[in-house]
Amino acid sequence: MPTVSDAAEFVTSTQEQAVASWVSYLNQLRIDNLLSALSQQDEHLRDALTSVDEAIRKIDLEVVAANRGGQHGMHGFIAEIAEVGIGNARKQILGHEAVYQWVNDNGPVDLMRGSVEIQQKFVAAGGRFSLGAIAEHLQKYPEFVHNGGKYQIPSNHFEVIQRLHALSPEEASMLLSRSGDGPSLRDWQRVQAFFQSGSVGIESLEPSTLRYDEVQRDVYTSTIAAEKDSLRATDRSLRDDAHQQSRPTLREGGTVALTAAATAGGTAFALAVFTKRREGKRLNEFTGQDWIDIAGETGLGFGEGGVRGLSIYALTNFTATSAAVASSIVTASFSIAEQANKLRRNEIDELEFIETSELVALKAAVRALSASVGQATIPIPILGAVIGNTVGIVMYKAVASSLTKREAALIERYLDEQRALDEQLATEYQGILEKLDQSMSDYLGLLERAFSPDVQVALVGSVELAVALGVASDEILDAEEKIDAYFLD
Repeated sequence: MPTVSDAAEFVTSTQEQAVASWVSYLNQLRIDNLLSALSQQDEHLRDALTSVDEAIRKIDLEVVAANRGGQHGMHGFIAEIAEVGIGNARKQILGHEAVYQWVNDNGPVDLMRGSVEIQQKFVAAGGRFSLGAIAEHLQKYPEFVHNGGKYQIPSNHFEVIQRLHALSPEEASMLLSRSGDGPSLRDWQRVQAFFQSGSVGIESLEPSTLRYDEVQRDVYTSTIAAEKDSLRATDRSLRDDAHQQSRPTLREGGTVALTAAATAGGTAFALAVFTKRREGKRLNEFTGQDWIDIAGETGLGFGEGGVRGLSIYALTNFTATSAAVASSIVTASFSIAEQANKLRRNEIDELEFIETSELVALKAAVRALSASVGQATIPIPILGAVIGNTVGIVMYKAVASSLTKREAALIERYLDEQRALDEQLATEYQGILEKLDQSMSDYLGLLERAFSPDVQVALVGSVELAVALGVASDEILDAEEKIDAYFLD
C-alpha cells in the first residue's frame, strides 16, 4: 500500500517534470520564433533586391537605351525610377509594403507615395539648388502644393537649403569670409527670397534618398550596386537582432525561477498540511509549532523550487541537455546532497550512502526517460511530460515491489545450480588428475628404460617408447633384419 512518503515523492516528481516541460516549451517557442523571423527575412530581402533590380532594368531599357531626356534631362528620369526602386526596397527590407509608384506620364506628378503626390526636381543649373525648377512648376500648377503635393529634391540640395533657410542675417554675413565650395551669401539671399514669396514653405520640400551626383548616367549602376550592398548589410543586422531576441535572458530565467519556486512552495505547503492531517489533526487543531513546521517546509520547497527552475533553465539553454534530463539531474543532485549531509553526521555509513545514491540516480533516470517518452507520444506542452512521468513512476514502483521476490528466487536457484556444478566439476577434476598421474608414471618408466645404460634394456625400452608415441610399426627397428637393412643398405 502506498505510504505518505510515496505520495509526496510522486506529487513532487510530477511537479518537477511539469516545470521542466514548461521550460522546454519556452525554449522551443523562442526557437520557433527565430526560425519564423529568419524565414520572413528571406522574403523581405528577396523582395527588396527585386525592387532595385527592376529599377535598374527600367533605367537601362526605358531611359538610357531610349535616350529619354537627352544629355541634360536623362538624369531626371533616372532619379525618378531609382527613387521608386530604392524607396520601396528600403521599406521592404524592414517587412513593410512597397509605397512608391512611378507615374510616368509627363504630367504634374512624377511619383506617388501612397496618396501623396510628388514632383521631383533634380536641377543644378543656375546654382539655385533646384528651387528655380520648383518655381517654374508652381507657375504651371499653382494648386500643386495646396492640394498636398510635395517637391522632392536631391538630398545634398535639401541639406544646403535647410541650413541657409535657418540662418539669421547676422549669421549669413559670416558667409562672406568663407571660401571653397560652401554656400555663399548670395546663395542665402536666393533661398530667403524664394521662401519669402510665400508660394511654398520649406515643409513642402523633402529630400530624395539620393544625391544629385548619384543619378548621373555614368554612375547610376554603381549607386544601385552600393544600395544592394546596404540592403544586405541591413538584412544581416536584422538577422543578428532576431538571434539576439531569441537568446535566453536573465528576465525569462528569473520568471522561470519564481514560477518554479511558487509551484514548489505550494506543493510543499499542501504536502506538509496533508502530513499533519494524516496524523489525525484537524486544521483548527493545528498548534503554533505545527504552522511553524509547515512554514519551514514551504520555505524550503520555495527555495529548492527557485534553484531547480533556474538550474533547469541554465542547463537547457547553455548545455546540450533536455528539460526532462535537466530536471532529473537537479533532483538527483538535491537528493545526493542530502545523503552526503547524513553521511557527514554519521547517520548512515559509506555503504548506505553509495546504495542510496545509486537508487536516487536510477529513479532520476526513470523520470527523465518517462517524461521524454511521454512528451514525444503526447506533444502537448507539460501534459505529455506529466503523463509520461506518472506512468513511468507507477511502472517503476510496481516492478520494484514485485522484483524482490522473483530476484530472491532467481538468486537461490542460481546458487543451488552453482553448488551442484562445483561438486560435478570437483569429481571430474579429481578423475582427470588421477589419469594424468598414471600416464605420467607410465611415460617416465618408458623414458627410464629407453635411456638405460644396459643396451639390451635400452633397445627394448626404445621400441616400447616408439610404440607409445604412435610411430608406425614398419618404421620401428624391433628385429635384426630391420636393423641390418637400415644401417647397411
